[in-house]
Amino acid sequence: MEKVGFFRSIHLKFVIIYVLLILVAMQIIGVYFVRQLETTLKDNFKDAIQERVNLLTYYVEEQMTKVRIPDEEATSQEEDIRRLLSDYNSADISEVRVVDESLKILGTSDPDNQGVVGGRSTDNLIKMAIATRQPVTEDLVDQGQRIWVLVTPIKNNGDVNGAIYLVAKIENIYEQMRQINNIFTTGIAIALAITAILGILLAQTVTRPISDMRKQALAMAKGNFSRKVKVYGYDEIGQLAITFNSLTKKLQEAHATTEGERRKLSSVLSYMTDGVIATDRKGRVILINEPAAKMLNVSRETVLSSPIVSLLGLEEDYTFEELLNERDSVILDYSSKSKTLILRANFSVIQKETGFVNGLITVLHDITEQEKIDMERREFVANVSHELRTPLTTMRSYLEALAEGAWRDEEIAPNFLDVTQNETERMIRLVNDLLQLSKMDSKDYRLTKDWTDFIFFYNRIIDRFEMTKQQNVTFERKLPDHSAFVEIDEDKLTQVLDNIISNALKYSPEGGKVTFSIEEKDEFIIVSVSDQGVGIPKENIDQIFERFYRVDKARTRKLGGTGLGLAIAKEMVEAHGGKIWAASTEGKGTTISFSLPYVRSEEDDWE
Repeated sequence: MEKVGFFRSIHLKFVIIYVLLILVAMQIIGVYFVRQLETTLKDNFKDAIQERVNLLTYYVEEQMTKVRIPDEEATSQEEDIRRLLSDYNSADISEVRVVDESLKILGTSDPDNQGVVGGRSTDNLIKMAIATRQPVTEDLVDQGQRIWVLVTPIKNNGDVNGAIYLVAKIENIYEQMRQINNIFTTGIAIALAITAILGILLAQTVTRPISDMRKQALAMAKGNFSRKVKVYGYDEIGQLAITFNSLTKKLQEAHATTEGERRKLSSVLSYMTDGVIATDRKGRVILINEPAAKMLNVSRETVLSSPIVSLLGLEEDYTFEELLNERDSVILDYSSKSKTLILRANFSVIQKETGFVNGLITVLHDITEQEKIDMERREFVANVSHELRTPLTTMRSYLEALAEGAWRDEEIAPNFLDVTQNETERMIRLVNDLLQLSKMDSKDYRLTKDWTDFIFFYNRIIDRFEMTKQQNVTFERKLPDHSAFVEIDEDKLTQVLDNIISNALKYSPEGGKVTFSIEEKDEFIIVSVSDQGVGIPKENIDQIFERFYRVDKARTRKLGGTGLGLAIAKEMVEAHGGKIWAASTEGKGTTISFSLPYVRSEEDDWE
């Protein structure tokens, strides 16, 4: 850093500040003092003139009201007034005139202007004073000299007998003020010179330790924390030097701590599951962690300095200024045909204490699974409503027909009641299945497991269906001839197999065959049920385990299905730690298989 010149140094600024402070203070004092002095002198001058005019008014009034006896020795009124006015010739008064009520000039104090006596005055101030019966004043400039004109009415018993017109020389007061101003200006110049000298000496005592601290600060900026500032005293500057040395030590420690925290922050950002993006005050990306780069499928190096609205694909909906004011979350849908990706973006403004915006922090959360769950929940509610509405509508129609008299028809009434009973049973099955699913979704769901010979257990269920079947369908068993013990909840697995076998019988054609098989793996047994029905389209095979999903909705409802059997089977199998899946070929049949955890015993190996 270059050396600071004298004209840019704080030394010169201190001196200038001191001089300006003294100058401003003395100017304020001087202006106030001069104005007050000028006002006081003018008021005193006018008051003195007014007192003299009041005294003159009294004497003139006596002369004007004096009763004069014709006598050779008696003086005239004009002579008496002229004698009175002769005493008023002074350095402060230019002229005094006496005028009667008819504006006739009775006398003047100016010996060179006696010719106006006996004439009529045309002065407007005299007319105004006589008319208003009040003194009238006016400041005028006559031949470059300021004068003050005073007109005082002469009253006698409430009547105005005339007026006294006086012209005073007020310029003398302003001349005195100019002399005072010159003296004051000289005093200010002397004070400023002394202040400048003292300011230079004082500034040196302040700037010397500050200069040392500046050198230390430059060294600290380069990473050198070993220097210390010299302490010249224990005043405020000395205390500042001591504090600066202490700050240097703490800053060295803080620098090491900050570097460690920076590494920690970098590590936290790298291992966060949420995406984090930071921008500068213009909306350009300055930081993006690895999860955010993966979510947006971009390279961290290529997106730096790019606008965040472009990075998030929000150019058409938002500007950077609008994102700064956005308080709600923004949903970003980056889904494609092959992949679903939905992100929630929360924005937080980086602000200084002054309120100045320094940037924007964006946190990205992957809410794809949450959105899928919400969508499934909405579809589930819609399906339940639809499934309940269909039998209720049918029941209402038939019950309305019975209520309108169809119960009297011996042929129609039993059929109507039979349909109503079937729909009621269908609703009961639907509600039971829903209760079963709800129970399995709750945290209180528990399995009552026990070790069971699954081969015997499976044969028993097949026997029950074979004895009660009504279709012309052949059963084929491909089961091991030895025992296979599995830890299961028999009631739950019975329900699973009932649902799978019932579906196989429903969709099997007349004369078809249903095949039951078990395959033993290292850690699982795989249970399969195959039919020779119409099969399931390839694009629908992964959806048959969803709630209320049907490939052929019309046929399923006709057969009394609720669309929840395989969904319940999936939940129960997964609760046992297994998996369930389907394989199908259109026109040839479908195979439903599920696995269960299985530990092969030594007895099984020996056999």
